[in-house]
Amino acid sequence: MHEQIFEPELFNNRSILITGGTGSLGNELISVLLRCSKPRRILILSRDEYKQYLLAEKFKNHAQVLRFFLGDVRDKDRLKRAFEGVDFVIHAAALKQVPSAEYNPFEFVKTNVMGAQNVIDAAIDTGVKRVVALSTDKAANPSNLYGATKLCSDRLFVAGNSYSGSRETRLSIVRYGNVVGSRGSVIPFFLERRITGVLPITHPEMTRFWITLNQAACFVLNAFHSMEGGEIFVPKIPSMRVVDLANLIGPDCKHEIVGIRPGEKMHEMMVEPESGMNTLDCGTHYVIPPLLNFWNNSVKVQGSIHTCPAGFSYTSDGNEHWVSPEEMKRMILDLDLTGHEDLRKAWSQ
Repeated sequence: MHEQIFEPELFNNRSILITGGTGSLGNELISVLLRCSKPRRILILSRDEYKQYLLAEKFKNHAQVLRFFLGDVRDKDRLKRAFEGVDFVIHAAALKQVPSAEYNPFEFVKTNVMGAQNVIDAAIDTGVKRVVALSTDKAANPSNLYGATKLCSDRLFVAGNSYSGSRETRLSIVRYGNVVGSRGSVIPFFLERRITGVLPITHPEMTRFWITLNQAACFVLNAFHSMEGGEIFVPKIPSMRVVDLANLIGPDCKHEIVGIRPGEKMHEMMVEPESGMNTLDCGTHYVIPPLLNFWNNSVKVQGSIHTCPAGFSYTSDGNEHWVSPEEMKRMILDLDLTGHEDLRKAWSQ
């Protein structure tokens, strides 16, 4: 994956709004936009005023560019007010924890499904030009409620292009796997538990896709340049067995096999077989085009771009690319390793 924006000038003098923008991805998106482009405004819409305060402090040298809106994607009126004058929207707001979804299904539907509809309606009504919504590998053939809500969200964003009619608004989706070091993910969990000498392993053969925060942010921004509307963009990223990750972080730790949680998959999937035959292989990434007649099929299937064969699927266990231990070390060394200086010292030698 290329860690660059193909056309950073696309964001010059633009207003970009990020829903759920106080998270780790929102932080990285702001950093990349400020470093590579000259946006007119970057607006953050989220529910947490304290996280907004921390973000404002972090980027206080860019206070003339950043704007903060307290609000919830469940509130369509608030979205309409926030979207006024906005060119591009990155929809990152979501409830994401798999176990939490099973205990609080109505809340996940309200945020991930109804919230998605609100974002689509508000974007069309206020004339937002382009919207990129974040999806997840769990939306491909979902086996849990969280994945099901994100699949529904994906379908809504695809169909939103029909609803926009002759208006300029176009909507697309980006889908990727585990972000290295993201909050609540397995790497921070293993780092925390390594001091106990025991690392819980769900299953010794479990695999996952891995992407860095910078790669994820740049891939999202790249989508604004490439999108026609209605596509699902999927990056080609490497896989790694979870047990190999555990051996890397805690080489002297014992493993405790705890079993797969309800709704959890052994291997991740980002392109399901049902979509495989229509998927475009674009070299560095895949594109799943919409099966609706509104799509402007201007992508030429030639050269390095070709249609995947019938039955194609993109899964973490069948991946052609795997993370080497040294590559994963470099990814983890970019994280905050406070309290794990021994690991940093050993890996930096």
